[in-house]
Amino acid sequence: MKRPRYKQQTGNTWVRVPVSISPAHVHLTPAVIEQLFCDGYRLHEKFRLLQPTQYSAKESITLIGPHGRLEKVPIVGPPRSANQVELSQRDAHCLGIEAPARRSGDLEGTPGILIEGPRARVLLESGVIRALRHVHMSPLDAAGLGVKDQDRMEVSTERHVRRILFRDVLIRVSADYRLELHLDTDDGTAVGLHSGDSVILRKSAVLQPAASAAASPDA
Repeated sequence: MKRPRYKQQTGNTWVRVPVSISPAHVHLTPAVIEQLFCDGYRLHEKFRLLQPTQYSAKESITLIGPHGRLEKVPIVGPPRSANQVELSQRDAHCLGIEAPARRSGDLEGTPGILIEGPRARVLLESGVIRALRHVHMSPLDAAGLGVKDQDRMEVSTERHVRRILFRDVLIRVSADYRLELHLDTDDGTAVGLHSGDSVILRKSAVLQPAASAAASPDA
């Protein structure tokens, strides 16, 4: 993959970042996957995501909340050590769930939900969140921008005529990551972005990380 080029302009470092709009999806443990499908069940890859270790599975599930249900919700593999359901605010409202905005893996005190598969229904006691806006990047990307994991940065449109989109975007750094901005469907619609678009990520607006529990490396 071609490496991004980091630019200097009036003392600020910036880089162009591809956008991925994430619809409602779930990350599940092997045990819950077996409960939903069958004993010893393994997910089948539908297509790879830009993040090298992740894929969208052929399998999907139904989410059932107090006020409604969402069908054909994709499972993102591989299986994880904890169950996590990622919704937009609109999705959460339709289901009747108060989903907090959290970093991936920060699940303490989050609401649960009923999940339905072809074999059974499984009640998750917790794990429902609205994922914070975040950018995945490798350690090399982070070094090029002069940032570290859990920093916050600014996202804008073009560098010449700046239209600020988001000022408080979480940075996630791992050797398994590739440079990509993740937004939910509500955020993408609000600013008119689609998967495959690109935006400018700026070092100039790095903020301190929020004081909360450490996020999971599975993010």
